[in-house]
Amino acid sequence: MLISPALAQTGAEPSGLEMFLPLVLIFVVFYFLLIRPQQKKAKQHREMVGALRRGDQIITGGGIIGSVAKVVDDREVLVEIADNVRVRVARATITDILSKPEPAANDDKDKDKGKSN
Repeated sequence: MLISPALAQTGAEPSGLEMFLPLVLIFVVFYFLLIRPQQKKAKQHREMVGALRRGDQIITGGGIIGSVAKVVDDREVLVEIADNVRVRVARATITDILSKPEPAANDDKDKDKGKSN
């Protein structure tokens, strides 16, 4: 016997809340362990790709490493992968920015500092 006679005689049926509580708990766990981190990572990727500038060293989804030669539009960039070899790459395929170039120093400010001393 799998069910004791005393338990079988009570005939208590679970309420609607008791039936859906496990499903709600599973959804909450999935949200915090799978959905939310994935959305967070996608947002960071969008921000990273949106901040691409000329001269950035990047790596594409196919493993090609190059530097951004020109930002064509909001969907494409021109990437130099070797001397005089440029390819157009979709921004969505860029997986990582390896390095960003240093901003150019403003020589006028350095000259003004030298004169004031």
